[in-house]
Amino acid sequence: MSTVARNENGESDVVELTPVTPVHGGHCLARLDGRVVFVRHTLPGERVRARLTDASRRGHWRADAIEVLEPSADRVPSVWPEAGADGVGGGELAHVSLAGQRRWKKDVLVDALTRIGGLAPEAELLATLTVRAAAGDEDRNGLGYRTRIELVADQLGRAGMFRHRTHDVVPLETMPLAVPELEVGELLRREWRPGSRIDAVAPSIGPPMVLVDGVPLRSTRRAVREEVLVDDRRWTYRVAATGFWQVHDAAPSELVRSVLAAARPADGATVLDLYSGSGLLTVPLAEAVGESGVVHAIEGEARAVRDARRNVHDHRQVHLHEGPVNRVLGTTLAGTRPDVVVLDPPRAGAGEAVVEQVLSTRPERVVYVACDPAALARDVAYAREHGYTLDALDAVDLFPHTHHVETVALLTPA
Repeated sequence: MSTVARNENGESDVVELTPVTPVHGGHCLARLDGRVVFVRHTLPGERVRARLTDASRRGHWRADAIEVLEPSADRVPSVWPEAGADGVGGGELAHVSLAGQRRWKKDVLVDALTRIGGLAPEAELLATLTVRAAAGDEDRNGLGYRTRIELVADQLGRAGMFRHRTHDVVPLETMPLAVPELEVGELLRREWRPGSRIDAVAPSIGPPMVLVDGVPLRSTRRAVREEVLVDDRRWTYRVAATGFWQVHDAAPSELVRSVLAAARPADGATVLDLYSGSGLLTVPLAEAVGESGVVHAIEGEARAVRDARRNVHDHRQVHLHEGPVNRVLGTTLAGTRPDVVVLDPPRAGAGEAVVEQVLSTRPERVVYVACDPAALARDVAYAREHGYTLDALDAVDLFPHTHHVETVALLTPA
């Protein structure tokens, strides 16, 4: 059911909708006179009044819920109202209970893996799939986990974030997803140079750091140290302050544990670590294969490779390769026959060409780390075309109150 309201000019801009199902990106799918409408700030089964934010497309439209007429049982008071309708991006599920968020993300994963990945809806892996909480998130209601935030100053020098799908800066009063060590309140009260970018980083070792347009505010340091703990094992890393590192404070440990459990690299094995970054997974993999094994790590970003060289310095079994993954696989590592391949590609996924290169070597196990369900599903579909099956899937909510979900998938020969 849907109804259309008219504004004072007689134009339709507010509609009444009943969203049906969650879809990728933090939206719910609804229909308006047969047209698909992607609605934010609502939940499946609710009845809402929504303002159309993009009705220019011939295909789907977009809308923001502005009034809840019949709420879902999973609706809670938003933990971050500034990320609500007409607000900043980055907190699109702030109005959903944590349990509801994890069910939402499971539904999105299952939809992607069936509709795009080609898995049967009744497959046992999908029927038993759950999205688990990261360590500590239940106790803190999924708040205070981000160790890295990026702000931008508006024309009056006020720190904020971009309004969803725009380049308009919205000054912020709060940022509840950030770890307390970042002292976000102080950053938001301060006046900055208009247009400047403010990066705040709270590493696991040492004091927080603030950089303005890439320049440290109070020190000459441009790198931070991170510690990763898994059971009785401990690894330390050096990472560029504005370089890539997992933003959830528990994410590095969660991912290392999950990847090692899926990869199970034996002593003496040959492992490919693709999109290896600064070596988060490379170092634990190197220790797992021992001095008689080999880990080939491929990364295209020069700054990350520089950090990785320091992080793997004591592991002679690691060979670092700088360059695009597909090029290095096709040249330097052509003919290599790995036992295990680990991929942690950018959000867009590895793509068909890389998947084909990897699987042509017939590794025993392929471990694929993904934060985008659609990209994961596309690459799973490519893998299935090349004789591999999705054998296991660990889904963990490393981005509470957002639509993102991290997965560690195990692919094995069918």
